[in-house]
Amino acid sequence: MSHENPADFRALMASFPTGVTIVTTAGIDGVPRGMTLTSLCSVSLEPPVLLVCMRHGSPTLEAVEAGGQFAVNLLHRRARATAELFASGAQDRFDRVPWRMTGQAAGPHLLDAAHTIADCRVTAHHVVGDHVVIMGQVTAVSRLVEEHQPLLYGLRRFETWPDTEDRLSYDFIS
Repeated sequence: MSHENPADFRALMASFPTGVTIVTTAGIDGVPRGMTLTSLCSVSLEPPVLLVCMRHGSPTLEAVEAGGQFAVNLLHRRARATAELFASGAQDRFDRVPWRMTGQAAGPHLLDAAHTIADCRVTAHHVVGDHVVIMGQVTAVSRLVEEHQPLLYGLRRFETWPDTEDRLSYDFIS
């Protein structure tokens, strides 16, 4: 793979399935912002820190940097339409989905699409190529629904894990 061919890198990353999230925040003007992304990673358990990567120049990224906080909405298997909406760039996305931002929320909570939400305070950010890596210390975790089967993305399509009675449970964090 040469760095002159971004298609090779896209193919590499497409073969790595991952969970789907929507990062939300509010701009300094109070307008909600949000975008679909699959680049979420745990960094530290003590203190609880995660990272997200957002495209440089994104209005959501600009609002996160200005406000210093964001929410990570972990999507459940029935939230594909919401994931596609927030990936589309539609200006009216928050008019088309139920959401709430109350109390200490760091960004809008997507009530019908997320199974779990992490509210985060920005602790660092680093420009890497055409993206910005944002480190966020988790300040609160909210579980919204009993449906915990995540929405996944890989091979350029959305999927979920098949239902099975022989589920093994692992508690893994790097």
